[in-house]
Amino acid sequence: MSCDRREFLRMMGISAAALGLSGLSLGRHLLAPGELEAREFALRPEALRAERWGIALRMERFFSQPELYDACIRACHEVHNVPDFGNPKDEIKWIWKEEFEHAFPGQQNPYLPQEIAHRPFLLLCNHCDNPPCVRVCPTKATFKRPDGAVVVDFHRCIGCRFCMAACPYGARSFNWRNPRPFIRKQNPEFPTRMIGVVEKCNLCVERLAKGLRPACVEASGGAMVFGDLAQGDSEIRQLLREHFSIRRKPELGTQPSVFYIIGG
Repeated sequence: MSCDRREFLRMMGISAAALGLSGLSLGRHLLAPGELEAREFALRPEALRAERWGIALRMERFFSQPELYDACIRACHEVHNVPDFGNPKDEIKWIWKEEFEHAFPGQQNPYLPQEIAHRPFLLLCNHCDNPPCVRVCPTKATFKRPDGAVVVDFHRCIGCRFCMAACPYGARSFNWRNPRPFIRKQNPEFPTRMIGVVEKCNLCVERLAKGLRPACVEASGGAMVFGDLAQGDSEIRQLLREHFSIRRKPELGTQPSVFYIIGG
């Protein structure tokens, strides 16, 4: 069956109108997910709120209590249904251990104290103030919330992995295999993922909505301090004023919100 140009344009107009009408119910969250979440959480009086969330890790406590590393990792991965494939090739990580030279390239030197040079550091998404992963995501699956948390909408992710290429911290993992059979104990309150989806630390935004701190922070026994960087009198700001801290790859201008306190 054939149709002339006028008929073709008429059909295209009808299709566009239909798509526009159907998009009204979806457009609100497709165009501005961060704004919608802010309104949603504003309705929950128990939610924890901040202008700019941040985390400070007191590394001397991790050095003296190495069991804290695994406690934080386990708490995070259990809460968020992170699969364990049993091999580094397929590893999915939201929070993990890494030696100083790999965590802070360019900041090491031959005369570093042994307790720093050869001790692991706990790494996670830096929830950057200027996140390159957000800029490259074609579907807005990765977006930055008004409180600074950089999160992933698993349903919107198309698995292009542009965000993985853009992230300079290796904080994202890709599900090459179906992760669901490899979840040891499923948490029914958090969604599981599927093959072809990118995932990472989400700063426990689902816990913040309930008035709870991030799982890793609670499991750290005070070794991780969570708070509002925009509030001068917050615990994290006081800690950063009193102790020397470093951030990962500060020269890139991403402005990470995760700080590592060295000594003191």
